[in-house]
Amino acid sequence: MERVPLVDYLVLGDEPHLVAAECTDCGARYFDRRSACARCGGLEFGSADVPTEGVLTTFTIVQFAAEGVEVPFVAGVVDCDGTSVKGNVVNTPPDPEHVTLGMRVRLTTVPVGTDADGVEAVGYGFEPID
Repeated sequence: MERVPLVDYLVLGDEPHLVAAECTDCGARYFDRRSACARCGGLEFGSADVPTEGVLTTFTIVQFAAEGVEVPFVAGVVDCDGTSVKGNVVNTPPDPEHVTLGMRVRLTTVPVGTDADGVEAVGYGFEPID
């Protein structure tokens, strides 16, 4: 089955990971397209692999969402060795007993749908490190 990443900064394969655009002047990292760095105004960017493990720095348990989105789920921000990454916390119950600030997490991929040709779209999330 063919698999495609849901976002262009997710790299699939044997070791899935995220790739950020990194300002060559100050090192600020971004996941969206940039014409200039928001930190220093630099105009040049390179690619930087983001560590696949990190620490959950903030989260919320989402109780209401658009139709068709299963709730509750956990949306959070993970510090991956200095790079902030937004993503859902998956593979754990969505409650404060199982999801806590400072918990160690790792990147994982999650299937998000399959089209009529059998191509699977793949997203990412973070799961607790046991």
